[in-house]
Amino acid sequence: MKQFIGKFFASFDFIGLWLGLLGLRVILGWEFFESGREKFHGQNWFADIQDKFPYPFNMLPTDISWHMATWFELIGGIALVIGLGTRFVGISLFVLTIVAIASVHWPAAWATLGELLRGYAITDQGHGNFKLPAIYMAMLLPLILSGPGRLSVDTLIRRSIAK
Repeated sequence: MKQFIGKFFASFDFIGLWLGLLGLRVILGWEFFESGREKFHGQNWFADIQDKFPYPFNMLPTDISWHMATWFELIGGIALVIGLGTRFVGISLFVLTIVAIASVHWPAAWATLGELLRGYAITDQGHGNFKLPAIYMAMLLPLILSGPGRLSVDTLIRRSIAK
């Protein structure tokens, strides 16, 4: 029985190497792509918040920042789904998300930890709304640290180079 349980969980571990990180890549890729698509079809509102961008991002003209964010989200979203350049894309989107939290999602003012934590919600009622971006960053960490998983273009490239 002990051997059966061991094999049972080992098969889940094996499946996880193929599908676990793929699930993260697909949902994150979709979300970032959708965000980029909204920017692509929308108006540049970065001029309204440029003073909230952390250094050195506040030094860039807003048109450049807008296009960089748009294309990193569009191309990065596709790259995540197929697993191409996953660690680079993951780090890039992680940094982009930090900038988004600092400039858009962070509460405007807070004096106590309790007030800050009111912004850890999916709402826009004056307290910020950094819950979803924080979740995205937590989901990006396994991709940055562990790579894309076995079902990815990165793995195919790595295998072809190793031969």
